[in-house]
This record gives sequence, structure tokens and C-alpha cells, in this order.
Amino acid sequence: MFPTYDCIVVGAGHAGCEAAAAAANMGSKVLLITMNMQTIAQMSCNPAMGGIGKGQIVREIDALGGYSGIVSNRSMIQFRMLNKSKGPAMWSPRSQNDRMLFAATWREMLEATPNVHFYQDMVKELIVRDGQVQGVVTGLGHRIISKAVVLTNGTFLNGVIHIGEKNFGGGRVAEKAATGITEQLVSLGFESSRLKTGTPPRIDGRSLDYSKMEEQKGDEEISGFSFLEKPSLKAASQRSCWITYTSSEVHDILRSGFQSSPMYQGRIQGTGPRYCPSIEDKINRFAEREKHQLFVEPEGWHTVEIYVNGFSTSLAEETQFAALKQVPGFENCRMFRPGYAIEYDYFPPTQLKYNLETKKIKNLFFAGQINGTTGYEEAAGQGLMAGINAHLCISNQEVFVLDRSEAYIGVLIDDLINKGTEEPYRMFTSRAEFRTLLRQDNADMRLTERSFRLGLASQERMENFIQKKSEVDRLIEKLNQTTIRPDQANTYLEQVGSAALLGNQKLAQLILRPSVLCKGMQQHIPIVEELLRGFDKEVIEQAEIQLKYDIYIRKEKELAEKMSQLENLVIPDNFNYEKLVSLSAEAKQKFRRIQPRTLGQASRISGVNPSDVQILMVFMGR
Repeated sequence: MFPTYDCIVVGAGHAGCEAAAAAANMGSKVLLITMNMQTIAQMSCNPAMGGIGKGQIVREIDALGGYSGIVSNRSMIQFRMLNKSKGPAMWSPRSQNDRMLFAATWREMLEATPNVHFYQDMVKELIVRDGQVQGVVTGLGHRIISKAVVLTNGTFLNGVIHIGEKNFGGGRVAEKAATGITEQLVSLGFESSRLKTGTPPRIDGRSLDYSKMEEQKGDEEISGFSFLEKPSLKAASQRSCWITYTSSEVHDILRSGFQSSPMYQGRIQGTGPRYCPSIEDKINRFAEREKHQLFVEPEGWHTVEIYVNGFSTSLAEETQFAALKQVPGFENCRMFRPGYAIEYDYFPPTQLKYNLETKKIKNLFFAGQINGTTGYEEAAGQGLMAGINAHLCISNQEVFVLDRSEAYIGVLIDDLINKGTEEPYRMFTSRAEFRTLLRQDNADMRLTERSFRLGLASQERMENFIQKKSEVDRLIEKLNQTTIRPDQANTYLEQVGSAALLGNQKLAQLILRPSVLCKGMQQHIPIVEELLRGFDKEVIEQAEIQLKYDIYIRKEKELAEKMSQLENLVIPDNFNYEKLVSLSAEAKQKFRRIQPRTLGQASRISGVNPSDVQILMVFMGR
């Protein structure tokens, strides 16, 4: 019934979809197995993509040839560039999406990918021989053979849903949990643990009074996520989100339900996300605060369903409802379904190699929440890398790894495999030490060429990148060559609060001033308007950022190059750390368990001191 596949991807969430697409587009014959063909790429929690640190990941996925950016562009109902009041290193794109259109678009793109095949079933067991995965066994008893397997099980591994005193098995509400895989992997020597996440109630938008809320509109300029395909969404047609707040009355009602709370009664053992806590956790941890912000987010173009961002909860349904009715604008609300918490199995990611292959079983890859992460974007980034490396592994090609100085995806994977995580890991810009290099606007400049050499990024993508780079270089040269006189610039400079020119100056020098922007000069200075005419908005923005932040970019590059020297010092396979008597006991233990690939990786392992790295370096030098 089934042919032999190059790669089987288990689970069709964000990680699984990207893994399947990547491996297939590189030439592998892929089988994507999901328990429900109707929930491929479902947005299980909020109907949004991107955000601080996360938007950068989506743009990197797109630059590498993944699908998330295009799907997001095609299904967005609102777009905002966050942190625009800060420097470009902090700008983060975020979209509100049509939940149903997002999933439908993903499925259409996968079905249009010739090498992706589909099957609906549960995977209950892996076929493993001689330390190598060779396929899967499904719930219907099918043995399907493949050269590689990527596990992207999301929250389904022994998932348990909690609503007040009620609990039942499930990977999502109304969907059954997946069983068998955790138990088998543990029997093979893997370490597993439990995590928790949650989701808020869904509300009938027709029952809300928006006049009592603050409107949050989208941006006038919609840049989106994809470097290949621009969003068709127009500024005027965007759907608004809304902001409202909890109150002391809301908090009192929520506290009254703590006696039946699964979190406070000890029925939930897994650790929840630190940066996206439940509402009961927020009012307990921040008891001094009288209110918390809630974002009222539409779920799509053609639905009245509303997502109440900030009100994630596992309290009893009647407590949720009573508390919500005290929120301004929610006095007459009708609930579509209650919020709930879900506990699930994950495998601490220190058990993985840099390419997301497991250390214990060859050609077996983990991606997404199975590795302890939270968020669609983190999952999709891992899925893309796992799919790429699954194809490379079975093709006997060199692994594809992104350094911390190359991509937020590199930061994510490096953090996971070196530090592990005991709580759901979420990406932030603060996790990256090279933020000026890893901007959302230059993801194509950083990654497209590498992906094209792999055979993943398309010829069209590569041509777009070459054209953009050429145009940026041409514009920078023009700005360096063009002189502007005081009489041409000073009126504009006065408007933006910048000192007047006393003599002629090159435009490139003028752009170094913090308050001077190309867009402003273009509108007020004819010579600049003429010079910039014909250049694309993205090209102008890229040239301006490169000029304005040149000194900071160069400093970060120098630092990255210094740090990369340690990355080039490879530790031999099966290195015997026991013979280094000067190493601390903790360092020996961590080195044995994680088996760092380079001295750079060894230096970033939690609990390893600089002196331990020096000892290792000296010994290797000898």
C-alpha cells in the first residue's frame, strides 16, 4: 500500500508543514502523517504571526525558501510593524490572520508541492534498527518505511486538557492525544518531561460593545513577511483589534475560582510559559496590579469569533464567564468555548545535535513543541531546519547549521541544544547578542544565497536578492557622491530639530543624523526626491539603515568574527573528558551529556565556566 519514503514527517502543525515542504523542495519524497487532514497548519492559539523576535524568524524562514511568510501575507487581516519608535534592530513585523484562510492556504501550498504525500492516521511507534530509524507504525497497523523521520508532535504526546476540575485526554480541544511514542523513546534511553500551555476563551463578537474599548488599527504601510510576494492587503481594508482591561472586580471573581483551579490544586505538574502566563497566574504573581491589558482580536474576515488575548485560563467555565462579564465591553458577552490548559510530553533538547537530529538514533529529527518551545514561529523555524537536514542527512551531504550571528533561528537552536529548557521557550530580540546584524529587513541579505546553494531557495528568489543588493549598493554610492547645500537642506533640518548646515555636505553624511530620514527628505527636498525616484521603498530603507548604523554593524561583525574563532575549533568525536583532571565535575558531566561540537558550543553550555573552556582549549592545543 505504501512505497518507501525518503522522509516521514509526523504531525502537520507549523513545524511539520515547514519540514515537509523543505525536504520535498530539496528533492526528497515526503509523507506527511497527521491525525486530522482538516487541521493542517491550524492556528491552535492566537490567530497571529510574528511579533517581537518572532517576526524576524518568519522573515528568515521566508528568505530560506519556507512557506510561512507567503502564507501569512496571503491570509493577513491586519499588519503592524512593532517597535518602530526604536532602532531597526528592534523592528518586528506582526500580522493578524484569518485563521481558516491561513490553514487553507498552507494546505493548498503543500498540495501544490509535488513531492509531498499525505496520510491521515496516528503514529504510535517508530521502527528502529541498529540505532537508526527506518520508518513508523501507525494506529491502523501500517508499517511505513523511510530513510528519515521528523517528529513534530506539538502538544499531542500524552496530552491532557484541564478546565476547572474537569480533565480529559486531548492534543487540542475536540482532538485526541497521541500515545506510544513517548513510552518507546523513553525505553530507548531518551529523557522526557512535561510542559503546560493554555488558551483563552473564544467569544461571539456580536455580543461585545466596542465603544468601551480602545481601537488598535493596522499600519498605513504594509510590508508583510515575504521577500518574494507582497501582501495584497490594503491599509484601508484592515480589520481593527481592540484593547480593554481587567479590574479588581474581575480579579476577585477569578480568585474565587482558585479552589477548583487545576494549577493551584496541583493537578497540573507541567511548567507553563513564563512570558505568556495564564490570567490566574498574572493576578497571583502581580497582586499589586489593579488591571491587566486584554487584546480583543478578530479571528478572520468572515467570522464573528473573537480571541481574547491575555485571558488564557484553566479555571472552571462558570468562573471564566462570570469574570469576563465584568470586563468593559464584555458585559453581555456570549462564549463560544472556554479557555483551557493542556499538559503534554516534551524531550529536553540537549538530546539533539545542531542539525536537530537526535544523538541516540540516527536520521530521527525533533522539531517544535517536542523540543520545549512555544509559538508558531519557533516551531516553523525548527521544522524548516529539520526538513533541510533530514534531506541532507539521507543524501550524505554536510549538515546545514546557522550560527548565532547569522539568524534568530541559529540563536533559537543554539540556546535549545546547549542550555535546554525547563519551561516553554519563547524568542525575544534580547536573546540575540548580534541584534544589529539580525534585523528583519535584511533576512534575505543574510540567508537567501546560502539557501539557494542548498537547492531550496528558488531561482526567482535568488534573482530578486541579486537585484535588490545591486540596487542598494547603487543607491549608497549615489548618496555618497551627492552633495547638498545649506539652502537646500536647512528648512527640513529645522523642522526635524536638527542643526542647520553651515556648509556643503554629502547626503550620506547627513543621513547619519538620528532625526534625518530619507522619507522626510524625499518629501521636503527636491534634490533628494529626484535622486530617490525609481528606487523601491525596501531598497531605500535598506540603504538608509546600512549608512546610519554602519559603525555598529561593523563592530558587531568584528565581535562575531572573534567569537567564530572558537566555532572553528572542532572537538574530536568521542573525546574523553575524564582525562582532563583540571575540569570541574559539572563541566565534565555537561560535556559528556551534550557532546559539544566545537569550543564555541562548549563555552555556551549552562554551568560551564571560562576556565573550563580554557583548559579544554589548552589540551586541544597540545
